[in-house]
Amino acid sequence: MVTDPIADFLTRVRNAQMARHRIVEIPASNLKKRITEILYDKGYILKYKFEDDNKQGIIKIALKYDAATKEPLIRSLERVSRPGLRQYAKPAELKKVKNGLGIAILSTSKGVMTDKEARANNVGGEVLCHIW
Repeated sequence: MVTDPIADFLTRVRNAQMARHRIVEIPASNLKKRITEILYDKGYILKYKFEDDNKQGIIKIALKYDAATKEPLIRSLERVSRPGLRQYAKPAELKKVKNGLGIAILSTSKGVMTDKEARANNVGGEVLCHIW
């Protein structure tokens, strides 16, 4: 049993990239689906597909690598808030990740969004992870 599904999601993607896999399968949830959509919108993954398996569902993610060096585009996936220590931030307290080169994903009252969208909407929330 997984006690932190977001950390499991990030670890599966990280491990698949280290092993140079093209596709990674992850058990689905609405929060993980939204995080996947954000990763796709920001260009960190090639494509994704949500499949129904009459249970919980599966997210299939096609990972993206640099064409010249064959290095993964995602350099780091870092869990910030965790079940034992939740990390919340107000819009003014949201710091840029790697001087704006990375993104922070937040769970807000208006849904899951990036730090830039949260600043624009003037909402704070739980900082789920940093990606660069």
